[in-house]
Order: sequence, then structure tokens, then C-alpha cells
Amino acid sequence: MNVLNNISKKIYTDAAQMQSRLAVWEFKGRKVVFTNGCFDILHLGHIDYLAKAADMGDKLVIGLNTDASVSRIKGPHRPITDQHSRAMLLASLSFVSAVVLFDEDTPYELISAVKPDILVKGADYKPEDIVGYDIVTAKGGTVETLEYLEGYSTSAIEERIKNS
Repeated sequence: MNVLNNISKKIYTDAAQMQSRLAVWEFKGRKVVFTNGCFDILHLGHIDYLAKAADMGDKLVIGLNTDASVSRIKGPHRPITDQHSRAMLLASLSFVSAVVLFDEDTPYELISAVKPDILVKGADYKPEDIVGYDIVTAKGGTVETLEYLEGYSTSAIEERIKNS
């Protein structure tokens, strides 16, 4: 078995590429959980958040901002880690079912294509303000928020590196 190949198979360049997998999961009655982010430097806060999101359903799909999208959102000094590396790291986690790249500033179109049963974001958002809330609730799904693990953020790690 080629482990790297199996990890790579969990990565999709867009939602259209994974439609057959989504159809199989739907046919089998699998509950799909979706979250998204930049995941620039993978750290314990990310693992905690993603593991808790994965516990909410059967399949965890992560929408991953492309490098261009991260730069527009976070500034020209980001991302620190390129999208291929970020996607491979996320896909290597056993509880992650798929990683889908998106280039837009929000994952609205991706959420519309994936149609998850559960949409998850950090508790710094109100559920009704989360991008995709309307899509998920219209199909009878739920929007959940999770508290972040205190003391962990990519920005804080970046600052510690700069200052050391």
C-alpha cells in the first residue's frame, strides 16, 4: 500500500471532482460534516477543533483556502505554508475524509456543492452569521460552533517566531 498516494486521494481541487464520493456517502446514509479555513501552520488548536468536528458525524470534509485566497484574507505575508503542503497535512489525519480547495474569499459555493448535514465553525461566530447557514438549514441540517483551544493560533505562533 502506498500511504502517500492514499493521502493524496483525499484531496480535491474543487467540489465537482468529489461529487461521486459525496453521492456514495449520501446513498449510504453517512452524515457529512463540513468546516473550512486556512490551516496555515497546523497546531494543537486545529487538531482539537477538527477532531471535535469529526465527532459530530461520519465524514469530515475540510474546505481549504488556496494560497491566493489566504493572501487576500490574511495579507501578503501569508500563507506561510503552501496549499499542497497544507492539504497533505490535513488529509493525513485519519479522521479527515476529504480536503477540497477553494479560491473564493468565502466557501459559500463549496458549501452549496457539498451540501453538508452539519456545518461547523469556531465559537467566535454566531451560527446565523456563518457563511452557508442558509444552505445547510434549508436542507434540514445544523450549524454548530466550537470553542477554540485557548492559547493556540497561527497568528500567535507567527509572532513568537518573528520575535525569537
